[in-house]
Amino acid sequence: MSGNDIFEMDSMTETEEMEGDNELGIINEEVVYPEEFLPTYQSIKEGATVAKAHLAEFNDKPDSLFFNDGVRRIDYILVYEDEDKKEFEKRHTFQRRKRRREYFEASLMKMGMELEATQSVIDDKLLFVKVHMPWDVLCTYAEVLHIKLPIQPNDLSSRPSPWRFLSFITKHFYPSKDLIKETEFFTAPFEKDRLDFFYVRDKDAFFTPSMRSRMAYYILSRAPYDIRGNIKKFGITKLLDGGVYKAAYPLHDCRFNVKSKEEGCPNERFLLYQEWAHPKSFYKMQPLDLIRKYYGEKIGIYFAWLGFYTVMLTLAAVVGLGCFIYGYNTQETSTWSKEVCDPEIGGKIVMCPQCDRECKYWRLNSTCEASKKLCIFDNFGTLVFAVFMSIWVTLFLEFWKRYQAELEYEWDTVEFLEQEEPPRPEYEAKCVYERKNPITGVKEKVPYTACGRCVRVSLGIGTVLFWILLILASIVAIIVYRLAAFFAFSARLRAQDLKELEPLKEYVTPQMATSVTASLISFVVIMILNILYERVAIWITDFELPRTKTDYENSLTLKMFLFQFVNYYSSCFYIAFAKGKVVGYPGEPVYLLGKYRNEECDPGGCLIELTTQLSVIMGGKAIWNNIQEVLLPWVKNFIFRCTSVASEKVIPRWEQDYRLQPVSKLGLFYEYLEMVIQFGFVTLFVASFPLAPVLALVNNLFEIRVDAWKITTQFRRVVPEKAQDIGAWQPILQGIAILAVATNAMIIAFTSDMIPRLVYYWSFSVYPYGDYSNNTMEGYINSSLSIFNTSDFSESSRPMGKFSNITTCRYRDFRYPPGHARQYQYNVYYWHVIAAKMAFIIVVEHIVYLTKFILSYMIPDVPYAVKEQIKREKYLTQVILHETNLKLVTKRLKPVNDETMKHTEAILAMEEMELDYSE
Repeated sequence: MSGNDIFEMDSMTETEEMEGDNELGIINEEVVYPEEFLPTYQSIKEGATVAKAHLAEFNDKPDSLFFNDGVRRIDYILVYEDEDKKEFEKRHTFQRRKRRREYFEASLMKMGMELEATQSVIDDKLLFVKVHMPWDVLCTYAEVLHIKLPIQPNDLSSRPSPWRFLSFITKHFYPSKDLIKETEFFTAPFEKDRLDFFYVRDKDAFFTPSMRSRMAYYILSRAPYDIRGNIKKFGITKLLDGGVYKAAYPLHDCRFNVKSKEEGCPNERFLLYQEWAHPKSFYKMQPLDLIRKYYGEKIGIYFAWLGFYTVMLTLAAVVGLGCFIYGYNTQETSTWSKEVCDPEIGGKIVMCPQCDRECKYWRLNSTCEASKKLCIFDNFGTLVFAVFMSIWVTLFLEFWKRYQAELEYEWDTVEFLEQEEPPRPEYEAKCVYERKNPITGVKEKVPYTACGRCVRVSLGIGTVLFWILLILASIVAIIVYRLAAFFAFSARLRAQDLKELEPLKEYVTPQMATSVTASLISFVVIMILNILYERVAIWITDFELPRTKTDYENSLTLKMFLFQFVNYYSSCFYIAFAKGKVVGYPGEPVYLLGKYRNEECDPGGCLIELTTQLSVIMGGKAIWNNIQEVLLPWVKNFIFRCTSVASEKVIPRWEQDYRLQPVSKLGLFYEYLEMVIQFGFVTLFVASFPLAPVLALVNNLFEIRVDAWKITTQFRRVVPEKAQDIGAWQPILQGIAILAVATNAMIIAFTSDMIPRLVYYWSFSVYPYGDYSNNTMEGYINSSLSIFNTSDFSESSRPMGKFSNITTCRYRDFRYPPGHARQYQYNVYYWHVIAAKMAFIIVVEHIVYLTKFILSYMIPDVPYAVKEQIKREKYLTQVILHETNLKLVTKRLKPVNDETMKHTEAILAMEEMELDYSE
């Protein structure tokens, strides 16, 4: 492709393309190209004719990974439907697809690829094109992609594991070493001119199948398929989107449940299923090296991260479960819970209505069961657990960096990000402008000007902000629902008069009913908005046109996470930090939108509602994701097998894979997103729900095996990709960890009732509503409820009905009672509590942040042993390459050196003779 060519991905509609074809001229459904492009087109047409002639019959070897000759390995499969055997309403569409397919296949052949077509054994309309990369092509593109290949076996002695003395126990939790064997090598980026210096024992095995598939996809994504004027269109992606090909994928090496009998087949898929994806191996560690070898580093690093996260969750789950058990055991002995349930205390306290007119008075002991449940989560153990989780998340991130550094060394990705990543085909296709590269000083093609770049980014930011505002609007709508639902539930369950002010149903209160239904509605809204915004985020990122695939994924990751963060967590933030904070008091309530009276928390606080919200969202999300990820692919594959399988026929390997589900274009993006959102629930709101790590641990134990089973048995093989780390998710996790310290401190301070209890316990002995001895929690409930005179109700908020015998009611606040000089204003207890809350947040945050900083400083990101190994490998690699280059130079210069020495000796002899003569 010349530098003057303009490349364009096929983004037109069929109507636009037809108009474009008509402008060029259609004669008997053939395109008349400009004269300067006729030689190129004719050569491509000749190649297409040759390609079409290589139609081979299936050789009845179902597990074969080779062409019919049994020599050339299949590196990729293309599938299309033979239009000659199918009726088409639009014959022009049929001709255009056929022309593009022929052009594309001939382009592949001109680029050195070898093709062989085979007809389907089940559907005679389907054709499978097998793609093979010869040795020279492999060497060329291995150098282009900077693939690291072996130089010599690794002779460095590995340090013994500190757990080697427990190997007789731990060996049962690791994959079988007899089945999975890996040889370590020193590696270097491949150079075609230095082939003799690389460790090549067998040319057929030098490039692994995953490397071959990666190089094949690189060529397929850049091979042209059409030419129009001075514009070339290229890329297998657009051909798939346009229906020219039905599928394109690399082959699995065998069936997952049956070992292949083909000679030379590594049977890696079978080993992965047996040692990793099979339910019987749920207790084993993951065979990460084999995962990386078969699926590539990108998938390998994901499962390494997920496994490490799950192992670290074990410690958090144990501590969280202990905190939960402690709270469960104290719910019956809690002083404030006893006072709420006591008929002589909570049974005689009449609470003010929580809404206008329809809501009635109610007795405090009607919330007895809710108060007991609250004690499970709102206790001093929760404070300890919140601080522990703040330290845990720091240890998790720091140890993960160390483990990731070890994997980078073992998997040869240490310098991957330092290498120049090739541009995306979609980026190259839009390069129509020129600019001077500030580094090289050479003019290069770019897809937009500086002004165009600003417009694209601004439009993307504006669209993201619009959708975030849309989420906030949905949250406001749910808040309005909560207010209306609480009004309706209260009106339905209200008592008719004072004699009927008995406790409501033990487990169904207006607060609980409102919280559960609102959580369910919130979850449904979250799922709907996710589906809509997903397409919007992809469209925005495509429009921004990032240069490399890494840039594309990072941009999409940031957009999706910002949206998901607001979508999933906004309702939790509302309950934790907004609900019940600005409600006024019964005489002067605060209204939302001038109509709806703001929600109030239960007398014990809003913590139990936050716990309910987290439980619904976490549980619902886990169930929904499993349905999407496991059940739907299995059902689709089952239906496809039932409708197309002919049991009496032998089905080849490529057709077996075609019947599996295609891999998503975004690959692991949704898997990472799911786990990072879960990580946010585990860390951001753990002070309200200590069982969150337990639920996350159980979910992840299933998630690892379900993901393994899914990609091994239900999906076509993924195109292997390189990756040095988890990408943009790393700074996102760090940001969540920093935010988690603040959110948990604020939950304990403002959402739970812990600080008011501590102030009561340590500071006061004489209270406005009673006299109690110091250092006791007796009387706390009474002290935390203010008094309101029912005669001070306004007409718009006064409860309907006759309650002449009720002169005062209680509400949750710290205000002076009626008759006081400053009635209904905040009392001194309120200011003590506010000061204690602010002091608690400041002290806890500073202590935790200081501890996090110290731990981050003390734990290096790269282990010292790994640093030594990296330096040692670089040194040995340089020595090997230097010695080989020196030998080569010496070999070439040896004849010249010999002549030079003879010439020098002759000159010296002549000089001696002249000296003798002169004397």
